[in-house]
Amino acid sequence: MADLSIRYSGILMHPTCLPSRYGIGDFGYDAYDFINFLKASGQTLWQILPLGPTGFGDSPYQAFSAFAGQPLLISPDKLRDMGLLPQEAIDRLPWFNVDMVEYGFVIPIKNDLYRQAFEVFESSDRWDLKEDFARFMTENADWLDDYALFMAGKDYHDGKSWLDWDSELRDPDEAIKARWREKLSWSVHYYSFLQYIFFRQWNDLRNYAHSNGIQIVGDIPIFVSLDSADVWANRNLFQLDSHGYPQIVAGVPPDYFSATGQLWGNPLYDWNQHKATGYDWWTRRVAAQLKMVDYLRIDHFRGFESYYAIPHGDTTAINGYWCPGPGHDLFRTLKANLGENLPIWAEDLGSITDDVEALRDGEGFPGMKVLQFAFSNLNNNELLPHQFTSDHFICYTGTHDNNTTLGWYFESDHAVQDRVRRYMNTDGSSIHMDFIRTAMSSVAKYCIFPIQDALGFGSDCRMNKPGVGIGNWSFRIHREHMNPGLAKHLRSLSSMYGRIPEENLCLNERIRAEMLAEKERNATKTLEVITP
Repeated sequence: MADLSIRYSGILMHPTCLPSRYGIGDFGYDAYDFINFLKASGQTLWQILPLGPTGFGDSPYQAFSAFAGQPLLISPDKLRDMGLLPQEAIDRLPWFNVDMVEYGFVIPIKNDLYRQAFEVFESSDRWDLKEDFARFMTENADWLDDYALFMAGKDYHDGKSWLDWDSELRDPDEAIKARWREKLSWSVHYYSFLQYIFFRQWNDLRNYAHSNGIQIVGDIPIFVSLDSADVWANRNLFQLDSHGYPQIVAGVPPDYFSATGQLWGNPLYDWNQHKATGYDWWTRRVAAQLKMVDYLRIDHFRGFESYYAIPHGDTTAINGYWCPGPGHDLFRTLKANLGENLPIWAEDLGSITDDVEALRDGEGFPGMKVLQFAFSNLNNNELLPHQFTSDHFICYTGTHDNNTTLGWYFESDHAVQDRVRRYMNTDGSSIHMDFIRTAMSSVAKYCIFPIQDALGFGSDCRMNKPGVGIGNWSFRIHREHMNPGLAKHLRSLSSMYGRIPEENLCLNERIRAEMLAEKERNATKTLEVITP
């Protein structure tokens, strides 16, 4: 008898959604409590959104760097416990909104706390920390040097895009960069310090997750922001004109989420140049991410087969056109450099062709199936669990771009609601749990559901509305939401559908022991029969 396959389930929730004293979730003690909740719930995966430093719109998919971490996730409590922040600084803080992140209010207050911590660090005799910081800067110099100078340059130019900077720093050579690093030395050192603290706190949290059997599913956008250290310092890797402006930008054509498509505005890669450099930037990017997470979901995987190019200046994505991407060549190089079995998940939603599926399957990456998309009809719909033909994918109730399942259900027409109720054999009174149960019971090796679905929250609690530039990414939970009753119920589902790996392993051992015992009994009976 074959072993039962190892199956996993987990919760999608970005760290900003966690409760905390500081108006935004962070890597403090509530994050450790969430790990405890995951363990108690029988979950083994924590999926997050990209961890980069966000800019205008606060989207984690539009970051100032593809390598740096989000300073807003640094825990002031942990800084205090390191001796870098006095308790009085925390005591003086105002009260924050506990239901949502008000970025405009939170950012200046947290930045003030971080500057106080940096000043304490600079004036302290904590040589252990300073040596560790120096080692961090050396080990990460390939991206940190440019990122810290980029952020210092933004401050010097009052937050303007690098395209609007003074010409010298806008188009620097290495000598000019060195001169500006000296000129802006305090600010450069400060932004390096924030990265040191970010990665120190994140690594501690991830180690705690591992010690409790929880693995982290990370996420990176395929494209980077125009106003980023990546584009400023590596202009040759992108399709830009001689002044640094894109002539075509990224997006997707009209789809489920938007009738006019999505105009992301990101610069597009010059894939010929990436190939000429042996995909060095991509190798370093993926390697850096895999040092932070256990699995890596790549958003808009479709763009590696072909990407959608929209003329710069258009106000919608309707006039875009498809261009060939790097395909297998990129992933062959990544595997040669980083190992054959890359733990990459392909976000393969939207307009997917046979060629995209061939790229995904040829590289052995699992794709996604989202149950909210499964009920347009009940005939030959490959998104319905009884039509799943393998276990090599991730079954989601919904994603960060979807409405919550409860919100989706009540905003769907009556025909869709009827299909859902008939398919799941439910009266719809607990539809969010019906979706979680259906996802868990599927053959998918991985099952993920947003925290909003576990809590049964409605449309007002969704994380993102694609195509809407403001008001997103602000959802938060309360401490009491991580309660033992919910944990017990989720654990019962995970156990019922074999998604607690240690229980599966124990069951396998019991099955093997019973099989051996049965063989011994049969052998004894046979011996009794043939012995005179």
